[in-house]
Amino acid sequence: MSAARTLAVGALLVSTVAFPAGSGPAPGPARAPGTAARPGPIVIGVSNVQSGPSRLLGIKLLRGARAYFDRVNAAGGVHGRPISLVVKDDGYEPGPAVRNTRELIERDDVLFLFGYVGTPTLVRVLPLLRYFEGKGIVNVAPFTGAEPQRRPPYDRYVFNVRASYREETRALVRHLHAGGSRRFGFLGQADAYGKSGEVAVREALAELGLDLVESVTYRRNDSFATDMSEQVRLLRQARADAVVAVGVYGPCAAFVRDARVAGWDVPIANVSFVGAGTMLDALRRESAARGRDLTRGLVNSQVVPSPDDLRYPLVADYRASTPPEDRGFVGLEGWLDAVVATEALRRAGPDPTRESFVRGLESLTGWDPGLGTPLQLSPASHQALHRVWLTRTEDGRWVPDEDQPP
Repeated sequence: MSAARTLAVGALLVSTVAFPAGSGPAPGPARAPGTAARPGPIVIGVSNVQSGPSRLLGIKLLRGARAYFDRVNAAGGVHGRPISLVVKDDGYEPGPAVRNTRELIERDDVLFLFGYVGTPTLVRVLPLLRYFEGKGIVNVAPFTGAEPQRRPPYDRYVFNVRASYREETRALVRHLHAGGSRRFGFLGQADAYGKSGEVAVREALAELGLDLVESVTYRRNDSFATDMSEQVRLLRQARADAVVAVGVYGPCAAFVRDARVAGWDVPIANVSFVGAGTMLDALRRESAARGRDLTRGLVNSQVVPSPDDLRYPLVADYRASTPPEDRGFVGLEGWLDAVVATEALRRAGPDPTRESFVRGLESLTGWDPGLGTPLQLSPASHQALHRVWLTRTEDGRWVPDEDQPP
């Protein structure tokens, strides 16, 4: 029987899991008098999207992280203590994310927050972290490249592992510009995530003396069923010769579908948050249904290498611990996040506090998690990595766009 319980929060069901990975702790025999108690678990709090059109982002990210935590627990935990996750579903909506975070801090008393998904949710949580400053709670490895948590006053409450959207979009713009594109269009989610991406794209273009010729949006939590033909029409009418999209797999795949069906074959680039594997899965299925290839001409920035690239020790470890159906860019990012968090826990000592855990994170300067790139976490820097990998579609799959040695 599952050890999960479900709490109703408005119309949203919040699944709370408060045990080490697996089916939950089985009752054991009573402890004999005078014997030592097993060290209690290290409890980590997660609020992310586990339901709705964008649920696969949260599910796959957490699946990758759990795979690593499972391995740590199977080997005896950290200083003999198992890692336990309390997971709450926010549906990729800000209101539930704030409520979940307050519960994780006040009721569940988690050591730190981890694995949050998305800009619109995280930016609403940031003031809450500042409000609870006296408790020393920090948010580790959010799945977003936005700027607010990278800048004062909120940068001290968040430890980012991934590169920023500024770094991703700059790499994409430079790549497309080198390929001859000069008239850039933009597709973005109509919220803080999309706006963060649009600002970053405009900044990258300004470095080249350019600006967007048109910008269009879609609503958060739209799905692949969404008709994106009007967005295609507006960008095509503006004579865009490349499109940079900052969105989620469903609507971004719908945009590619409607562009290609309309005969518009310009390069379309997405950032890592889109969920490149899931987006391509949808386009492959649609291609088969329509009898035409809708996957050509796509570019994607990534904040981890290809999950097939065994030159990286991190990737080799990830592949050895995950089944083929679970492997992907998002899952690998979750694995990386768990690797970083676990190393900080080791450095925090056998009885970690929030303060010692922060010290552990800030001591990771120069430590390589298996990417051939040392982390840059320190008291002065709360962003671990700045590297961006570019991928492109070839025969319906993602391949590295450049030869990027470890």
